[in-house]
Amino acid sequence: MTSAARAAILAGALGLTALSLTACGAAPTKDAAGADGKNLATAASAADAGGMDALVAAAKKEGTLNAIAIPRDWANYGAIIDGFTAKYGIKVNVENPDGSSQDEINAVKSRKGQDRAPDVLDLGASFAQAAGEQGLTAPYKVAAFAGIPEAQRDPEGRWFNDYGGYVSIGCDAKRVKVCPQTFADLLKPAYKGQVALNGNPTKSGSAFGGVYAAALANGGSFDDIKPGIDFFGKLKKNGNYNPVESTPATVEKGETPISIDWDYLNAGYAEQFASKGVDWKVAVPTDGVYAQYYSQAVNKDAPHPAAARLWQEYLYSAEGQNLWLKGYARPVLMPAMEADGTLDKTAAAALPKVTGTPKFPTEQQTSKAKETLSQGWAAAVSG
Repeated sequence: MTSAARAAILAGALGLTALSLTACGAAPTKDAAGADGKNLATAASAADAGGMDALVAAAKKEGTLNAIAIPRDWANYGAIIDGFTAKYGIKVNVENPDGSSQDEINAVKSRKGQDRAPDVLDLGASFAQAAGEQGLTAPYKVAAFAGIPEAQRDPEGRWFNDYGGYVSIGCDAKRVKVCPQTFADLLKPAYKGQVALNGNPTKSGSAFGGVYAAALANGGSFDDIKPGIDFFGKLKKNGNYNPVESTPATVEKGETPISIDWDYLNAGYAEQFASKGVDWKVAVPTDGVYAQYYSQAVNKDAPHPAAARLWQEYLYSAEGQNLWLKGYARPVLMPAMEADGTLDKTAAAALPKVTGTPKFPTEQQTSKAKETLSQGWAAAVSG
């Protein structure tokens, strides 16, 4: 997922584009048994797989991990993929890196029983919850499961939050005379044709988060996203809305001088493009503070069940969590790591500053918001 497509949610994350995939081919004949005959396809923990050493051995034997919709320039994913491969010698195949959360779910459904099905999923929170309810993901609890806040994990381990941040406003200070600090600012005539989202909010988690944040800034609530849709309708009507979906390329080229996106992506752009003459500023709007985390999950029918589970263990290890942090994302185990002294304090100090404690919508609230958005978004920004 590039910054444009990935965009899940952080505070209500989503993603929704249909990938036309054909389901063909016989079910893989791989032996899903690990050491001592353990059935890795149903292992709900490393202990169920015979212990970490047995899980590592089985994953190395598989030798491959199929991932989808995780771009290297998203929240330090490049370093995470490289770190996993260096540590375990397992090749990570990433398909459709610019895909959305819905693309991932479509691939799981259409490729069931195939060797090319995704093993693991990185989903906007609402999509992860839906996938779990549909029985698409396998119950699995990483070693650090208890350290994940209760509200940010499924009790059965069908999904669990991993990394996240806040909706923010990124701005090219060399192209925009005065950078906006709030959603209210974005309505000013000075920003004509400049305000973009990282994707389509009916398909992308980050863009969905942008609309949810706009709702909070304009009298809405977790129960009412419509004011956010209306806000973008106003931006469209007054000419400020830019339909180009922001990506690292559009930011660098100046095509999207103002981008509503997760703070960790905008902060990454500021670092990435400073040497290329782009002065990218980042502000978390005080009138629409919205945070959300992306979730991880294991495909219930993963063709590489051991590698899928080992990948999760790596992501939730101190090494993996600190790699998110170095990408300006807030790891879900951050409080626990602060307590046990394993947190990278230098990386933590570089995060965009935010005040207050984030609140998160419930599954029911996000589902209702998605439905409202799907019904009203096109009309709000068309024409």
